[in-house]
This record gives sequence, structure tokens and C-alpha cells, in this order.
Amino acid sequence: MKAHYDDIDEYIADLKAEIAVNEKCANHYYNLGLAFLSKRDFVAAEEAFLASLRNSPHLAEAYVQLGGICLERGDLEGCLRYNEEAAGSRAKFSIPQSNIAFVHLQRGEPDKAIQALQKALKWDPDFIQAKNALATAYFMKRELDTAERLCREIIDQQPAFAPAWNNLALTLFEEGRVDEAQEAADKARSLGFDVPQGFLEELAAARG
Repeated sequence: MKAHYDDIDEYIADLKAEIAVNEKCANHYYNLGLAFLSKRDFVAAEEAFLASLRNSPHLAEAYVQLGGICLERGDLEGCLRYNEEAAGSRAKFSIPQSNIAFVHLQRGEPDKAIQALQKALKWDPDFIQAKNALATAYFMKRELDTAERLCREIIDQQPAFAPAWNNLALTLFEEGRVDEAQEAADKARSLGFDVPQGFLEELAAARG
């Protein structure tokens, strides 16, 4: 995709011209969908991704993008369904497994999330977002030792990954290690993470 937003309409026009010549090219439709996404035109993007799938029913990335559009609309069921389609369309594709887990976490189903995340990490051990989601799942199950271990593994790997610092802060707070939790929360904020105000107030109250 062209780097400058000024060019995006020209890029869309070029893609449409190419599609007019070759209506069966799934990649052109897929790229058109990405271009519309960059303009946040979700309706047009959805149409383009569906067209790409009509021409290539196993294009897993298109299912993932459609799942993302569902998420924009607050449609967790649609997001789950499309990502399950993506997972079924391509073996060992870690991204839809992570997205499936996200839906389960939103629904308060950590065990189902863990199953999907273990698959994602088996296929892509360096998938930091998936490992952080796994820490969240274990935190939800109150398996705090495991959650802390995963957070520290992420931080060792990518010290500037702010969501792991936030997860570590939450975990340490639940363990009663309030000062360490405050340090982790401060680190998350310094890296640009929007630590929930309610948690910051709890921290302040616990520290007196």
C-alpha cells in the first residue's frame, strides 16, 4: 500500500481498474479491502474482503480482516466465527488463534482462551501479544505465579512492551506486593499504556 494517505484514493482507483480487467483476482480485492480499512470505510472493506473470498475461499487473511471488522462493530460472535474460518483455512496460522482467544477472554472464558493461545504460541513462540493474552488468562484464573512468570518472560524479551508491565502490576497487586505493583504500573504508563484509573486509585489507597 502507498505510504502517504494523500495517495490512497488514487491507489483505490488503480485497484478498481485492475479488478475491472481481472475480476477473479482475490489479491486485488484483498488489497482493496486493506485500502478501505485505512480510510476506516468498514462497509466497503467488508464488501472487498467478501469478494476476495468468493474468488479464493481459503484466503485466511481475509477471514481475519472480516473478524476485525466485526470487532469494530462489537460483534464478538462474528469475530469468533470468522477467525475460526481463518484457522480452518490455513493450518498453523497463529493470528486467528490469538483472536479467538481474545473473544473468549472478553466472554470470561479463560480456559478456552488458553487452549487457543497455546496453539498460537506453539506455531509462533515469539508472538508477544499472544503470550501477554495468556498471562491475562492465567490472571483471570487466579493462577498468579504463572501469570507473573509469563509477564516477566515478555519483559525480558521486549522490555518496552507496555501491556506486559500493566499485567505484571495487576498480578503483583493481587499478590499483595503493592510497592512492586506501583513500580510496574508506573513503568507501563511511562511507556504509553493507559493504566485504568480505578486500578491506580486502588494502588494509591493500598499504599496509604
